[in-house]
Amino acid sequence: MAQHYFDSEPEAASRPSTVDLVLPDLHLRLGTDRGMFSPDRVDLGTRVLLESVPAPPQHGRLLDVGCGYGPIALALARRAPGASVTGVDVNARAVGLARANAEANGVANADFRLIAADGTPAEPGPDLDGPFDAIWSNPPIRVGKPVLHGLLRTWLGRLSAEGAAHLVVQRNLGADSLQRWLEAEGFPAERAASRAGFRILRVTRGAGR
Repeated sequence: MAQHYFDSEPEAASRPSTVDLVLPDLHLRLGTDRGMFSPDRVDLGTRVLLESVPAPPQHGRLLDVGCGYGPIALALARRAPGASVTGVDVNARAVGLARANAEANGVANADFRLIAADGTPAEPGPDLDGPFDAIWSNPPIRVGKPVLHGLLRTWLGRLSAEGAAHLVVQRNLGADSLQRWLEAEGFPAERAASRAGFRILRVTRGAGR
C-alpha cells in the first residue's frame, strides 16, 4: 500500500505530460501525470499484454483492473466498439485522467470508476458487480500479497462463466508463484504467452464458482 500509485490521493506534485501508445491497430495519445503508475511511458508489461492477448469479446461487459490513466481500457474499447468497457482504480488523479483521455481520443464506450482498495465503489455510477466477459489487467504487484490477492479475488470472482481474464506479470516479480496461488484459490490459470521477462496468465472462474 506504500506505493504512491496505489494511493487514493497521491501527494506527488502535479506535472502533466503525454505519452503515445502505438500498436499495429491503434494509436492513442494519453495525458499522464506524476503520482500514478508509469507516467513517463506506457509500461512494457502493458505493451506486452496488448500485443499478446487474443481479440476481446465484441459485445458484453469488459473490465480493466488497475486502469491508471487508461491505456489498457481504451485499447479494449477501441478493439471492441460494441462492448461496454470499465476501468477501475484507487487513484483519483489517474481516474480523472483516464476519463479525459477517453474524451480526447473519441472513445465513447469506456467509463472509469474510482474504487476503494477492497474493490467497493468510491463514487456513484454503473454497477460493478459484473459479470464481466473479459478482464485485462496489469495488476499492482508491488502493493504486497495481501492487497493484491484481495483485489484479484474480488474481480476474478466477477467473471462470467464463459469469461476469461488476461493478467500480465513480470517473471521476476512472482508470475509463477501467482499462477500457483490462483490455481490454489480455484481460478484455473495457464501461461498464455511469455515475452521480455513477462508472463501473460489466462485465468477463468473455474467450476463451482
